[in-house]
This record gives sequence, structure tokens and C-alpha cells, in this order.
Amino acid sequence: MSAELSESSPATPLFTSSYARGATDVPLIEQPIGAFFDAMAARQPEHEALVSVHQRRRYTYRELQRETDRLASALLGLGLQSGERVGIWSHNNAEWVLLQLATAKVGLILVNINPAYRTAEVEYALNKVNCRALVTMARFKTSDYIGMLRELAPEWAHSQPGQLESVTLPHLKTVVWIDEAGQGADQPGLMRFSSLLANGNPDDTRLAVIAATL
Repeated sequence: MSAELSESSPATPLFTSSYARGATDVPLIEQPIGAFFDAMAARQPEHEALVSVHQRRRYTYRELQRETDRLASALLGLGLQSGERVGIWSHNNAEWVLLQLATAKVGLILVNINPAYRTAEVEYALNKVNCRALVTMARFKTSDYIGMLRELAPEWAHSQPGQLESVTLPHLKTVVWIDEAGQGADQPGLMRFSSLLANGNPDDTRLAVIAATL
């Protein structure tokens, strides 16, 4: 990192690449994503925060914050810990945004997997970073996401949700598929997104404890 950059804000810990920036007069906010979002929600709780047209859903900041906290709590309930990786293999939807905010709130690393990936590519991506959990769509257009995962790990048909075992994907223990309010047939070994969300508690005291460490 250049001497010029180091001298620009001496009180800031500059020896991590996540804080690197080019020449600019605009200072970094230096605030975690979760805390920044909560501050926005506190300032304008009833303002519209998210619109998913194809899902016919709208969220105010207050509603989005509540659902984000619920999901963050549910992720902790899976046994996930700060620093571990959660993959998202999906096209744009409300669940994608919820997961982005929820993982940030509890220090999980969100791994964005290209929705155009096929079987070999997603296998490489998941194993490259040792994803512990994956959220995915069931299918989209010609992509059968669950079908590709089952091709990689046929053992999951005999596994319990959250306790997946596979030779091909040894680190992946939980796969959550995005359902529409409980619609669609159950997927053996996999967990519905709606069920995961229902397991969370938006008032979970662990969220504040973890936020203080980020």
C-alpha cells in the first residue's frame, strides 16, 4: 500500500486489502454492511426498500430488516459461524437480497456463484472455498439446479437436512432451495427456504453480540 494512502488516514488500520482504495477525497464509511443497513432502517423505516416485481413482493425498510434478522438467526441455528462461507446459486430474487444482508450481519462470507454454471463448474466453485451451506433455486429456464446437485451428490437422497454427506462435496452440509410459500414437492435431504426462515427469531440476542465483533 502506498505511503500517500497510509498518510491520508493514519488512525485507520490500513494493512488489509479490503480497505484499499484509489485516490479520492471521499472517505470510506468504515462501517459493517449490517450496521449501515440498520442505520438506514432506523432513519426511514416505512420507506420502500425492496421491490421484486416477478415475485410480487414489496418490503419497507422495517420489514426487510425484520426478515433479514430472522434469516440471520436461522443461519446461526444451522450451526454456521462467522468466517464460514455460504453460497448463493440463483438469479435475482428477494431471497438473494435477504441472504446478502443476513450473512453480513453475522460475519458469514457470501459466495456468489454464477447462475449459468453447469455441474462441473459449481462443483469446483463450492469446493474451492469450502462452502458449508448453499442457497439455490430449484430450476430456471434450462438450468435444473437441484438436478445438477443431485448428480454430484446422489447420497443426499438418504441424508437429513443440515447433515449432508458427500464424497464429491465434502464440506457442504446444508442446501436450501428457494420455494414459493411452501409450494412444490419436498426435496429429500434439502431444506426449503420458507422453513429455514420460519426457524429464525428476529429478536435473537446473538445478533447484537456478533455485530459488536465485526
